[in-house]
Amino acid sequence: MGKEIVKKELTKLIEEIKKKIYQAQYEALKKVNKELISLYWGIGESIVQRQEKYNWGKSIVENISQELQKEFSGIKGFSAANLWRIRNFYTTYLDNPKLATLSREISWSHNIAIMEKCKDDQEREFYMLISKKYGWTYRVLINQIENQTYQKFLLNQTNFDKTVPEKYKNQAKLAVKDEYTFDFLELREEHLERELETHLVNNIKNFLIEMGGYFTFIGNQFRIEVGGEEFFIDLLLFHRKLQCLVAVELKIGKFKPEYAGKMQFYLSVLNDKMKLKEENPSIGIIICKDKNRTVVEYSLKDLDSPIGVASYKIRKTLPKELKKYLPSSEEIAKKLLDFDE
Repeated sequence: MGKEIVKKELTKLIEEIKKKIYQAQYEALKKVNKELISLYWGIGESIVQRQEKYNWGKSIVENISQELQKEFSGIKGFSAANLWRIRNFYTTYLDNPKLATLSREISWSHNIAIMEKCKDDQEREFYMLISKKYGWTYRVLINQIENQTYQKFLLNQTNFDKTVPEKYKNQAKLAVKDEYTFDFLELREEHLERELETHLVNNIKNFLIEMGGYFTFIGNQFRIEVGGEEFFIDLLLFHRKLQCLVAVELKIGKFKPEYAGKMQFYLSVLNDKMKLKEENPSIGIIICKDKNRTVVEYSLKDLDSPIGVASYKIRKTLPKELKKYLPSSEEIAKKLLDFDE
């Protein structure tokens, strides 16, 4: 056997062993995390039961904390503040066995963020499921909660259910928000499309973070040629998880049905001329200043290319008028089932 072959096989063996070690470490960490969450659950249960039985007040938590920190001086997690979180963790999920089980699949820091920042159990379930499924870090989770990803996912207007393969469908939906917040831009309320594009490109890092974290920037005013004519896509991105090109069109006015037809044209050209063999079909995102939800629904209904339509704001809050479009509890539960696989 030649030296080059031996070297190549040795490299492959080392990489194989490294992967096994990393996997073993990951499994060990998961096991330790489950044990920690189970421990906290048991501590919370004990505190609540004693408080109810003996009518103990708040001071009991301070006393427990002091004694535990004396006994386990080298172990973090037994401060009075964390013991209150542990107590609240138990009471929050006591009557929801499903979330109590899911909580063991994510870290304690993730649990604290979800428990304290989310308004109800369905929102908590959403963030638990996708944190677990997509491996969101604590920073990514906080960013997603603060940007109201849950609400925007529920409002999401795309045709991905019938145009994206099943195994990519949920990730694709998460890749398109119903509304983007460009509060990092120094723009007047009235601005031109070219101004919007230029400011987004000049603030590309913040723009990609707002888009969702898995996007990379390819170019703006991206030129494509068809039949001797030139066409320009406002922004061309690539989504690392979906492994596909993403065409973005920016509109400073209200959504119009013809925008969807133009985007379908762009996607056809990208798939034919730009997409690599190993990549998935391209998707399109049309970002407008405003949109009529019924018009969007009909515009996307019979299109074959995966397209999402979003609006953008230069402020952080979800407009109150959108709340009426949020689905019912039953519909939300059905959507969450897609992630619980």
